[in-house]
Amino acid sequence: MLLSDITLLSYLVVGLLSGAVSTAVMTLTELPSWKRWGLPGVFEWHENQIITRRLFKLSNESNTIHFKGVFFFHFINGILAGIAFPFIVTFFFTMLIDSFSSLLLLGTLYGFVLWTITLVPIHKPITGLSPFNHPLGHVPAFASLGGHLVYGVVLGFMIFAFMPNYV
Repeated sequence: MLLSDITLLSYLVVGLLSGAVSTAVMTLTELPSWKRWGLPGVFEWHENQIITRRLFKLSNESNTIHFKGVFFFHFINGILAGIAFPFIVTFFFTMLIDSFSSLLLLGTLYGFVLWTITLVPIHKPITGLSPFNHPLGHVPAFASLGGHLVYGVVLGFMIFAFMPNYV
């Protein structure tokens, strides 16, 4: 399927905005985990904290959270994944887009896949903590997965809201 320049631009803009909003909503769902367990209780934030420290050679003090870096990387990842979503759906799942609920379902699946292929394999190498054998138990893994599912649902909703003719 060939996309026109207008379609490409609209997919980019809608994906960017949808990714930003979806990441913001996901971030709100992660606040309770952070309040309860601190940084290790929010997998993405913990990874971004360590990446920020290493990349910018910042203090390794465990009580200093580099929120600018944590949220910068969190939103960059969410926006990039948001930009990719309309293209992935268009090129691989066009036959499945027949309703609002199908976009929500594809968004939910996308959130699950993002968690499975981008977070789970890298969490232990970056943080030293296994997502499935975590010192805080299994609840942070479920919270992280839940955040990604919320991200996907909101992403599907936003794509529908901005591009109702997509369905």
